[in-house]
Amino acid sequence: MERLIEEIYRTQSRRVLATLIRLLGDFDRAEEALHDAFAAAARTWPADGIPGNPFAWLVSTGRFKAIDTIRRRARFDASQHHIEDSLYSVDETEIGEMEPIEDDMLRLIFTCCHPVIPADAQMAMALREICGLTTEEIAHAFLIPAPTVAQRIVRAKGRIRAAKVPYEVPAREVLPQRLDQVLHVIYLVFNEGYSASWGEDVVRADLTAEAIRLARLLLALLPHPDVCGLLALMLLQDSRRSARSSEQGSLVLLADQDRSLWDHAKIAEGLALLSQAMRPGEIGAYTLQAAIAAEHARAPVAEETDWRRIAFYYDLLLSAQPSPIVELNRAVAVAMAEGPAKGLDLVDAILGRGELPAYHLAHSARADFLRRLGRREEAIAAYARALSLCRQEPEQAFLRKRISELAATPERQ
Repeated sequence: MERLIEEIYRTQSRRVLATLIRLLGDFDRAEEALHDAFAAAARTWPADGIPGNPFAWLVSTGRFKAIDTIRRRARFDASQHHIEDSLYSVDETEIGEMEPIEDDMLRLIFTCCHPVIPADAQMAMALREICGLTTEEIAHAFLIPAPTVAQRIVRAKGRIRAAKVPYEVPAREVLPQRLDQVLHVIYLVFNEGYSASWGEDVVRADLTAEAIRLARLLLALLPHPDVCGLLALMLLQDSRRSARSSEQGSLVLLADQDRSLWDHAKIAEGLALLSQAMRPGEIGAYTLQAAIAAEHARAPVAEETDWRRIAFYYDLLLSAQPSPIVELNRAVAVAMAEGPAKGLDLVDAILGRGELPAYHLAHSARADFLRRLGRREEAIAAYARALSLCRQEPEQAFLRKRISELAATPERQ
């Protein structure tokens, strides 16, 4: 039972939180209610069994726990009375029959992305409230101190309260002005699911599925090439999910994946959306990334991947969206097209500028180039550096395996 409750928390807690924010009108109050609801579940479900609709049970319980808390506080603070009254405005029957509200998560994203919140705080809020990451995990992702992340989130919530930001999807005519930030948050949610930054799993399917669902909702609200491009990218990437880890949970590299396990329905849908996204004259960054993913999807075997075309797309992406991460990905594509020595030069240039020093994938890529060049001792050192920075268990196991294999291999003369 404990594992089942943990699984429900992992897969449904953020949607429960999103609905509680709508019902309670406050982030902190909703987070407290969420934890109270799951604490109640841990006490009662082992004896009573899991309810037929866990989502509705958790929302209802959390809401009533919040009402009880506010009622107690109202005895000592008269200003709390209007809050208590407002929480009774929801019909009890509605709560009892509640299904997950499809756009509560979208409301949450638009709230996290409101213009009153600075961009860096928007990202921290999204990862905390939508992905459920801790401040320490967010700090690791952004390579900044955990107290800085905590301060950003507290200040963002304060701005939402002070500005009385409405918890809603804005009117259609306002959507284009807010689109970039919202797409970026959905992209962050997907990336955290597609390549989890911590934990035992290669993929968090609950987050990838939620990001895809939100993109579909957004596309219905606002048919836009960038939304098409992002949805195409996510579908094409997610199509490989079943092949990305072994039955034992080990990481399987793209070149070694069983392509018969890829979801070809998702590939077909992704390619169709990509075609729509590329029709207009200007091609956005998500569409370029989708075009890269499409090259992998179209290759029947890894050896037939058109790496030169992928490198070309990365050139375009680098012009449109300069970043060391894009440079790193381009270096991998160039190495596949022109050889590991060329890729090593490019990665060393990135690290030499002082960029990505704590990004484990940069050191992992460098280690792979050194391994392919036969520079065993340097490769072992680079893999060890990557391992020291990595927090995902399957990736850690893969890096340790590489180190062990190299340690047992004589140095190439």
